[in-house]
Amino acid sequence: MTRLLGFAVAGVFVASVGFSGAAAAQNREYCPDRPGVGTPACTIAPGRVSVETSLADWTRDDQLGSREDSILVGDTLVRVGVSDTIEVRIGWTPFGHDRIRDSTGIDSVNGIGDVSLGMKANLHNPDGSDLSVAVLPFVTLPVGRSSIGAGDWGAGFLVPLTYELSDSVSLDLTPEIDAAVDQDGNGRHLAYSSTAGVSVEVAKTVTLTGELQALRDNDPEKHATQAVAALSLAWMAGDDLQFDVFGAAGLNDDTPDARVYAGISRRF
Repeated sequence: MTRLLGFAVAGVFVASVGFSGAAAAQNREYCPDRPGVGTPACTIAPGRVSVETSLADWTRDDQLGSREDSILVGDTLVRVGVSDTIEVRIGWTPFGHDRIRDSTGIDSVNGIGDVSLGMKANLHNPDGSDLSVAVLPFVTLPVGRSSIGAGDWGAGFLVPLTYELSDSVSLDLTPEIDAAVDQDGNGRHLAYSSTAGVSVEVAKTVTLTGELQALRDNDPEKHATQAVAALSLAWMAGDDLQFDVFGAAGLNDDTPDARVYAGISRRF
């Protein structure tokens, strides 16, 4: 993890001081990771930096006799292009609020979230055109407070795929396998998921995406299978600026009932 952190920091430094010429030579369209449940296969062009932030992210989970509300503010992912096909990624949540209300009263926690470090390597068509495939390993570092952070380190591996059916319609698939942190914050267990989506360019600068996700979580405390349906809208306000909104609904009792967020992405 120390080596990966050093690589990420070095990538940010190199991108900021040494890749201006490469950036000028790139005409790749901006391809933010957000919004949505899945992950696109495209990567950021070398010498460019993408800052992608949720202005507010709210999740509600109703269980028998209790309700949990989680709010994240400023949840941010920074992506730095270090070559034509590789980007490094750093994610962090600067503030989170978690509240559980049941028959015994209300329990609230405020704090920061964990840090995630990753690298996306595109294997075919880094601009996301035609059939685009990438691999994305990542680790999470337990710097956050309990309920906001996981409490221990975790890791995962994604294989994002994007296939353009036409100039305005594309299919997205994101299988993922994780060493997810146990519910008690001590140790890890197997979790795996797959997300499938369809993106439609409803106007020149507006894209609508519908997604379904199935997730299996083998936590020692309780094995669960979650199912999510999501819809998101992205508006490209300029070549380097995107605004987005997102909504998701849980499809079974093991899945949080609702999630809503809005955010902004900016390329530099």
